[in-house]
Amino acid sequence: MRSTFDLRSSPCLPHEFYNRPTLAVACALLGMRLVRLLDGVQLGGIITETEAYIGEADLGCHARSGKTRRNAVMYGPPGFAYVYFTYGMHWMLNAVTGPQGFPAAVLIRAIQPLQGLEIISARRQGRDTLGPAKLTQALGVDAAFNGADLCSPASGLWIEAGVPVPQSNILTGPRVGLYTVPEPWKSKPWRFRTTLPSAPPTR
Repeated sequence: MRSTFDLRSSPCLPHEFYNRPTLAVACALLGMRLVRLLDGVQLGGIITETEAYIGEADLGCHARSGKTRRNAVMYGPPGFAYVYFTYGMHWMLNAVTGPQGFPAAVLIRAIQPLQGLEIISARRQGRDTLGPAKLTQALGVDAAFNGADLCSPASGLWIEAGVPVPQSNILTGPRVGLYTVPEPWKSKPWRFRTTLPSAPPTR
């Protein structure tokens, strides 16, 4: 499921990168660089953990009940951000995948910070960014980025080419937090993590 695109041709991953099966994109995003422009400063890091959510049949997916105002971005073109609020306190960042009209996305669960370290540390009060709510807090991602073009720096939030992670360095497992979701969706091995020593798995 590794990318076949020439990631050297542009700093930003193209829309075509996302217009593929969601599981392939979820794996290929590992090792890529998530970047946020905040007050003229670039913050960001290497993506180290993702989760796939695929279509209305997936009972763990927000599209399970069909198209709504909240999840409408998932039905749009690939390569755009789907940002939603959960538990009354956390923002979650997803990248829309697959063909337009089919609701699917990859949740960005964790990054290893590389840019803007002092600002990230201050925003997180010195704590890590290994978790989807933690990384959005660190980068200042909120509702304003719902529908943002992840393929354009003009959006202020984008994903750049990094170093693809070999399949042998990817761990898979069930998605996190699907406590009330029935099987087999609760246990689908659609969570992907790197095994890099500098990027321990989230808990």
